[in-house]
Amino acid sequence: MEFRRLGETKLAVSVITFGAWAAGGWMWGGNDEKEAIEAMRVSYDMGITSIDTAPIYGQGKSEELVGQAIKGLPRDKVQLLTKYGMRWDLAKGTFGFKSQDNDGKDIDIYKYSGKESIILECENSLKRLGTDYIDLYQIHWPDASTPIDETMEAILRLKEQGKIREAGVSNYDIQQMATAEKSIKLASNQVPFSMVNRDIEDELIPYCIENKKSILAYSPLERGLLTGKIKPGHQFDAGDHRADHKYFKEENIRRTNEFLAKIKPLADEKGATLGQLVIRWTINHPGITIALVGARNAAQAKQNAKAIEIHINGEEMEFINNQLSDLEIVG
Repeated sequence: MEFRRLGETKLAVSVITFGAWAAGGWMWGGNDEKEAIEAMRVSYDMGITSIDTAPIYGQGKSEELVGQAIKGLPRDKVQLLTKYGMRWDLAKGTFGFKSQDNDGKDIDIYKYSGKESIILECENSLKRLGTDYIDLYQIHWPDASTPIDETMEAILRLKEQGKIREAGVSNYDIQQMATAEKSIKLASNQVPFSMVNRDIEDELIPYCIENKKSILAYSPLERGLLTGKIKPGHQFDAGDHRADHKYFKEENIRRTNEFLAKIKPLADEKGATLGQLVIRWTINHPGITIALVGARNAAQAKQNAKAIEIHINGEEMEFINNQLSDLEIVG
C-alpha cells in the first residue's frame, strides 16, 4: 500500500481509504453488518489502514461497525476519519433534506455546526468508534446558519484537548476554506470526484495544490457506475438513493459503459478490473491525495485493495483522458 501525508501535517493515510457510507445501510438499501465488518477487516489486512465514516451514515450505525472492525487492532496503525455537522436528532441549523432511517422511519436532516453541537457529536463519535481520539475530524457540509469561525474555534479546542489530531472540511468551496484557515490550519477537503464528475478541476484542485491542502476524493467509482457492472434497466433495492441519481439514468449508464468499453482493453492488458483501473487513475490524478472506496463484502474489499498494484504511465493517463473527453453526462 502507498501512504500520503494530509496537507502539511504528519498524518499519513493509505491512498486507498475505506469509505464506510454504505456500511451504515442508510441510503444504500440496507447492509449486512457482519459482511461490512469483514470487509473493513480484510481491507486492513490488505494494507488499507484508513477508514472514513460519519455519524449520519446509518445514524450512528456506520461508526459503531467501524468501532467493532478495529477492535483489537493496534490503534496507532489505524487512521480514523469521521465527520460532524449533520443532525437527524435535532431540528436546528440549516435544513438539509427529508429521509428515512434504516427502520423506515421518516427523519429530517439538518446541517448544524454550532459549538455545543460539535462538542457533543465528538463525544458520541468517540464512544461509537471505541477510541479516545479521531485522526481527522471533518465538517460534513457547510452550515449557513453558523459562522465558520465559530465552528473552527470549537474544532481548535478539540485539537488542543487531544480528542482530534487534524482538522478537515468536506464539500467546502475555496472561499469557505480560506475563511476556515483564519481560525485553524486545515489538512484537507473531502469532495466528490470521479471520471464522470470532474467539477473540482477548474478551481478547487489548483487552490489545494497551491495552498498545500489534500483532496480526499469520495465516490471515485461513482457509486459503482464506473465498475461497468451497472447495465441499463438495473433495478436497485428499495431505499437505494442511486435509483433517482442522474448518473444512473438509462442514457448516462449507456454512455458511461460505451466509454468504459474503450478503456477496458487497457485494464485487460494489465490484468485489472475496470474498477481497479479507475481507482488507480483517481489517485494518479494531479491534486488528488487519496480515493475513498467502499466495499460491501470481503471480496469487493480485496479487489479494491489490489488496485494499488496497477500502474498507469503518463501516456496511458493521456489515453484515458482523451477517451473521457468524448463522454458527456446528460441531465
